[in-house]
Parts: sequence; C-alpha cells; structure tokens
Amino acid sequence: MARVVVTGGAGFLGSHLCDRLLERGDEVVCLDNLVTGRTANIEHLFAHPGFTFVEQDVSNFMWVPGPVDAIMHLASPASPIDFARIPIQILKVGSLGTHNCLGLARAKGAKFHLNSTSEVYGDPLVHPQPETYWGNVNPIGPRSMYDEAKRFGEAMTMAYHRAHDIDIRIVRTFNTYGPRMAPDDGRVVSNFIVQALKGEALTVYGDGSQSRSFCYVDDQIAGQLALLDSDYQQPVNIGNPHEFTMLELAETVLAATNSNSKLEFLPLPKDDPTQRKPDLTVANRELGWEPKIQLAEGIEKAITYFAAELGR
Repeated sequence: MARVVVTGGAGFLGSHLCDRLLERGDEVVCLDNLVTGRTANIEHLFAHPGFTFVEQDVSNFMWVPGPVDAIMHLASPASPIDFARIPIQILKVGSLGTHNCLGLARAKGAKFHLNSTSEVYGDPLVHPQPETYWGNVNPIGPRSMYDEAKRFGEAMTMAYHRAHDIDIRIVRTFNTYGPRMAPDDGRVVSNFIVQALKGEALTVYGDGSQSRSFCYVDDQIAGQLALLDSDYQQPVNIGNPHEFTMLELAETVLAATNSNSKLEFLPLPKDDPTQRKPDLTVANRELGWEPKIQLAEGIEKAITYFAAELGR
C-alpha cells in the first residue's frame, strides 16, 4: 500500500484516478481548489477510510503532513473554454503548481508523476506523434497558456530529476473522454453528445476534416498507473491510436443517440490542430499497455452518463 497525493483529484481524470488507487489498496490525499473540479466527482469517496480531501490551490504554498510515496500532479483546467476564461491561472498551476509539487516530492522522497498532454506537440508536422517529436507550438497564440504551461511543467520536472535525482514520470494524455466530464466543458465529445441529446445542432469547426484520437477514461487511467508502477523516466504517450475526423465523430454520436440533430459549421479557431494521433511504441514496449475500449463502446458509456447529468 502506498500513500499517494493526487492534485486535481476532484476533476474528470483525477477523480477516476482516486477511485483506481483506492481500489488497489492505496491511501489517497486528494487536493483540489474546485475551480473546475467538482465535489460530486468524489463525494462517494468521503466515507472511505483511505481517502482524504483537502481544498487547496497548489499554485500557492502547499504541505501534506505525514509520509508520501507518490505525487500525481493532474491539477490544471484543460477545457478550451478555460483557455479564454482563466489563462493566468492555467499558467500558474503549470509553473508554480508544478514547482510546489516537485518541492513536496523532494522533501518527502516521493515519486513525482506529471500529467502532461498531447498539446505539447501543438499543430504537429509529424504524424503520428512520437515522444521524440519536439512539437509545433505557437508560444503566443490563444491556446498557448495551456501548451506552454505543460511544456514548462515537463522542463521543470526533468530539471528536478537531473538536479535533485527525483524519481519522475511524465505522461502525455491524448483526448480522453468519459463519465464525469462537465457537460459544458467545451471539448468536442461532450459538446456533440450534449447537443445530440438536446436535439441541438452539432457545432463542427472548419470543414470537420481535422482528426483526433479519442481515449476512454478507463484506458487512460490504466495507462497512467502502468507508468507510475514502471521504472521508465521519460515522457510516454497514453491514448488511443484509432483516428477519427470530426465528421466521423459526429456521425458516431448521432447514430448512438438516435438524434435528428443537424450539423452547424463554424469557423475553425486559431491554432486548432489539424491532426492528433499518438505513437504508442514506447507505451507498448515499456509498459506493456494498449487501450482496450474502442470509440463506439466508449461513446455509449459516455452517453449514458451525460443523459443522467442532463436529467438532473
């Protein structure tokens, strides 16, 4: 049994991670400032003897009493809506927050796991994207606060690893979806499903030919824990290698919801990546991991969740 600190633990990914850690017998200290996280995501854990919740902004000074075996740093708003709403907070949690978590890891002698993102590849000129690709990022564009915060977080993590011998892990997540996503978070899977369930037009940006690879949350968490438990100390892509255009995703959602919603085409946002697909060679080789849940099955599970959310 390990004692694991999960920052952003009341968020979409973080809450699922707390579940899995507790299920396997670990103790969890969940930190979240509830800017985008929700207590509804973790309230089922409050009675668990191995779970502690602390309302905490990790961009400020932080301390966790007692032993800590690992810190999994997931705290960060990740929705395109948040890029415009709270850009400075995103930069702060990626820089100051990462620095504070690394300082705690150093003080506790703990393993440090950074939840980075495929956004570090920007609008990639290499496809699919291997971890060796340095990316094509606009450092001053409307998405730059998230891209650059994560790139800085990776650089800070590697600096602590080299300077202080911190045992580190870096995961680059690719377009994860599933239960506990906020219905209004602005990401394409939640947008399409909620619009289809409401009978509203599905908003497609550009001509819909841009592509993404969608990873169901259970697969994502399994990959992250496989990395945490490994000895590998370089970035690892965790995602699903099956690539879909936005039009193909829209068709999948419409069929699964039996919706008569139409498509509404809007201008493509600036710096929106034209393609995104993980090269999983490292994850396969180092972790023995690959995703199991394909899009049609995952979308059905997500629809069940969003239908219940809208019913409330």
